[in-house]
Parts: sequence; structure tokens; C-alpha cells
Amino acid sequence: MSEPGDDDVSTAEGNGNEPIPQLVVISGMSGAGRSTAAKCLEDLGWFVVDNLPPALIPTMVDLGARSQGAVPRIAVVVDVRGRRFFDNLRQSLADLASGGVRHRVLFLEASDEALVRRFESVRRPHPLQGDGRIVDGIARERDLLRELRGEADLVIDTSALNVHELRAKMDAQFAGGEEPELRATVMSFGFKYGLPVDADLVVDCRFLPNPHWVPELRPHTGLDDEVSRYVFDQPGAKEFLDRYAELLRIVAAGYRREGKRYVTIAVGCTGGKHRSVAMSEGLSRRLMADGVETVVVHRDMGRE
Repeated sequence: MSEPGDDDVSTAEGNGNEPIPQLVVISGMSGAGRSTAAKCLEDLGWFVVDNLPPALIPTMVDLGARSQGAVPRIAVVVDVRGRRFFDNLRQSLADLASGGVRHRVLFLEASDEALVRRFESVRRPHPLQGDGRIVDGIARERDLLRELRGEADLVIDTSALNVHELRAKMDAQFAGGEEPELRATVMSFGFKYGLPVDADLVVDCRFLPNPHWVPELRPHTGLDDEVSRYVFDQPGAKEFLDRYAELLRIVAAGYRREGKRYVTIAVGCTGGKHRSVAMSEGLSRRLMADGVETVVVHRDMGRE
């Protein structure tokens, strides 16, 4: 099994000129790693509250503001199991936003197969399955969480992650000092292994010739110079990279205006080994040159 900075603390103040703590709401599917993510934030110095009723979140932020800087960062784990609970959460977050408190929602996701496997391994029922099967509980919870997932600032898919890999993702997103304006993850993947469920934008590189069919290139990956040169020597490859990077400048500016701080860009080819890897590396260099902090992940590069 098994995913912010300090600028809010120094700039936002409460009614009594107290510094307002940063707030992160951790939610997601049961079994997707909420507890692990909370523990990671706790180890990074965050004040973590598990299963706090949503109506009390503004009170917790107010108490943090009154601590005179002793509680600069608060993470709240919420377990959404009903429509009323979700409505209360939305109202609390809306109240905080209207009061000038900036917050982020971290959503932990995983595939049905991974969740079933995890529940079976610990021999525990899903909290929402009732008299049904584990898959029934997962389906009900996924339906209840659909709106919250759509509004989340950061979605992390833990289907293929172990605890250490999830911790690394959390460290990459939350361990820094001053938070960048926008942080991007560029992920190469293979379409034959499925779309990344946490992707905000998806790019298809299958219009380019596949190096897999070149015998001397087949054993290599898009990280190797000979494969990268082959990919970008193809008609349209460099033009595609140039124009998509230009498009992302427009998108990034819009994300900043809307307060969105995280974006995952998935770049796909057939197997996720050659074209998508080379294009992801080229795209990440363009983003970093534009001042976007970027992490590159090659999801399927090691698959046979």
C-alpha cells in the first residue's frame, strides 16, 4: 500500500493579528493510506487531528491562531461516510475561506482491486459494507466521496505504492520550506496498463513511431540518449513539445489565479517505456525553466 510550505503562516493573520495556521484536510478511500499520510505529516512537524468532526475544524484553526505561532500547521483527517457529513465539511471549509483562511484538501485514492486486497489481508470488513461484500462498501464510499475528490487540491493514487513510497511522495509535497506557486508531477505511463487515476491532464505520444520496433533501441528506455534522440528526431515531436509547453504556460497561469497548487500531467505511450519517458523528461525541463517546481515519475518504465 501505500501523499505544503510556510508562506501562509507569515502572511495571514486572524482577527487579533494572530498568525493563522496552514490547514490540510486529509480524506480519501478507506484503506488508501489516510493514516499513513497523517503519520507522515506528524513526523514533519504538523499538528494532526484524526476524525475531527467537520463542524469543529474552524474552531481548531482558531485555537491554532491563538497559540501565538506554537501551532503553525494543522492537518485534519476526515472520514466521510454520509451526505450530511460531507455537507458539514463543505460548509466548514467555505466558512474558513470566507474568513481568509487558505486550506488544501489531500485525497488518497486506490483501485478497487488494491482496496479489496488490503482489507482481506487484515481480515477486516469495509466500514460501509454492512451485510454486503467488501466491494459493496467500496462502491458506496466511492460514490459518497466523488464530489470531494473532484474538489481536492492534490490526489494521490496509492494502488501501486508501499508505505515507504507513499512517505516519499508526502515528503516531496509537504517537507519543503517556502511553498512554490505551483508544483507539478509529470508522469509517464503505458496506456496498456491503464490511465493514472490521479492525472489532471493526459497527453498521448502514440502518434510518434515506437522505438520498441527498432531492435537496437528496444532494450533501452526514454532516459537513454539514443532513444531520446530517436523520439525527438521524428516529424512533429519537437513541435508537439514546444506547443504543449506553450499551452501549459496558459494553464499554469490559470491554476495560479484559481489557487490550485498541484497538477499531475500524465504522458502516455503504448508501454510507458520509450516515447512517454523521453517526452516527460523534455516537458519537465520546460516546466522548470518556467519556474514550476516539477517532479518526474515513470510509472511503467520498469514493466516488461
